[in-house]
Amino acid sequence: MDIRILETHMQQLTERYPDLEVCTSDLLKAFQLCANTFHSAGKMLLCGNGGSAADCDHIVGELMKGFLSKRPVPLSFRGSLVQQWDQLDGGYIADRLQQALPAISLANHSALLTAYANDVEPEMIFAQQVYGYGKKGDVLVALTTSGNSANVLRAVQTAKAIGMSTIGLTGKHGGQLKKLCDVTITVPWDSTPDIQERHLPIYHSLCLLLEREFFG
Repeated sequence: MDIRILETHMQQLTERYPDLEVCTSDLLKAFQLCANTFHSAGKMLLCGNGGSAADCDHIVGELMKGFLSKRPVPLSFRGSLVQQWDQLDGGYIADRLQQALPAISLANHSALLTAYANDVEPEMIFAQQVYGYGKKGDVLVALTTSGNSANVLRAVQTAKAIGMSTIGLTGKHGGQLKKLCDVTITVPWDSTPDIQERHLPIYHSLCLLLEREFFG
């Protein structure tokens, strides 16, 4: 992506949220890691607890469908749908599909999460999914306002052993997460509500940049 586009977007972010200027460098590094993953046909896994689990779902929602762009399917795939299902059905499906950047929230699988917590170890609920879903070249986005959530840290450790890129979103001090991740975005606040409120514009910016990179 043109560096001028990146710089303009960072300027717009910091005009609205001046306190996040200290995060722009790490945000751009996180964007590059994610872009590298998607350009290599990889996927994003996300984990977090409580409000951060909801943030994981939010990020998936912005990546797996159009955010500000409608992202129509390629003409070649439209042609395949029409050839397979005729113009009426194939066209209907094509008109209602959107291109996606593959992302999975690990906080959503209640049967697996509760079974693993009960049968094995609660601290390992995200790590097990990283081990099952992840592959070298994928990226893990880990959210914890304290930077010290044990189940999130275990997921990051597992991801690094696989060869995945790791991105952390946390608060002012970073906690143990900052030592583990390839890139850690530490918003300059201490309390959980303040941190989570700043995570939203951070990951919205990340999703917007990724959409611009892949879908124009």
